[in-house]
Amino acid sequence: MKVQPARIDALLRRPDPALRAVLIYGPDAGLVQERGAVLAGTVLGGTGRDGPPDPFRVAEILGPDLAKDPARLADEAQALSLTGGRRLIRVREAGDGATDAVKGALAGPKTDSLIVLEAGDLTTRSSLRKLAESSEAVAAVPCYQADPQAIAAFARGLLEEAGKTVDREAEAYLGQVLVTDRQLARREIEKLIAWLGEDRRADLDAVRAVIGDSAEQTLDDLVLAVADGRPEAADRAWRLLSAEGTQPVAVLRALQRHFTRLHLAAAHIAAGLSPDQAMARLKPPVFFKAQPRVKAQLARWSPARLQAALDRLVDTEAQVKQTGMPAETLCARTLLSLSSATRR
Repeated sequence: MKVQPARIDALLRRPDPALRAVLIYGPDAGLVQERGAVLAGTVLGGTGRDGPPDPFRVAEILGPDLAKDPARLADEAQALSLTGGRRLIRVREAGDGATDAVKGALAGPKTDSLIVLEAGDLTTRSSLRKLAESSEAVAAVPCYQADPQAIAAFARGLLEEAGKTVDREAEAYLGQVLVTDRQLARREIEKLIAWLGEDRRADLDAVRAVIGDSAEQTLDDLVLAVADGRPEAADRAWRLLSAEGTQPVAVLRALQRHFTRLHLAAAHIAAGLSPDQAMARLKPPVFFKAQPRVKAQLARWSPARLQAALDRLVDTEAQVKQTGMPAETLCARTLLSLSSATRR
């Protein structure tokens, strides 16, 4: 069954005993891992991130291994914990190659084990996703990249868990500048918490001092540099992001969001609005420091060229996921092409 967004947190904290498996999938790899850890903590106790309290209650399998040995999943699901308690079988990097293994496990007698499958961005044609959404014994939990409001709420929750409060302006700023991958956002917030020390309040100055250099000056700078037509600056930001472990798909998605917003603003201008009025229509609003650059970009990019850029970004993401070519090379090539386009 497909789990609706409003019910996801409740399922992770208290899964239905009738469930035999949970598929967690989507383009936000950090959120997939985050939710997998929460569910593991529910089943095993603890946080799910520091290792299980009893190694006999958990088994971890890589999805590609199940394609070679589908019976292994059923064997693990039927195994009993030597010390009692519910067992967890955590399948990482799951994909359609694991579908037969999941079918085999579901065909066996029901036990107290729970299978947790963590997968990437599965399309509606995916056999594993179809199985999860059509079976009453399996829950399908999608993980899409969050909007700025959701990221801001996520940051506020982490700060409150650490005994900190956050100003409304600082919270809104976090929603705009944090990378939308949950794991990357979590690391930034943990860095902020450590920087605050004994201080209980995170104001805008504190957030900018800690988050600004790492988040705003990397991914946001890359996006703006590409749209500005500055390939050298885009390349520097790309190298910094690569060194920090940022995934190429996250960069491509950030560029898609920015060029989509430019395309929407360009449509407002074509309908008779001024550039300032067009930018004011965008939600969330353009960060005030970036407004002059975005206004200049709107004068530089026509609607047709913006659409061509979006097509190129979508096509590159598809190549990253389907062709097996080096993702870094594909992404770098697209960055160079788009950032050089305005010069031509």
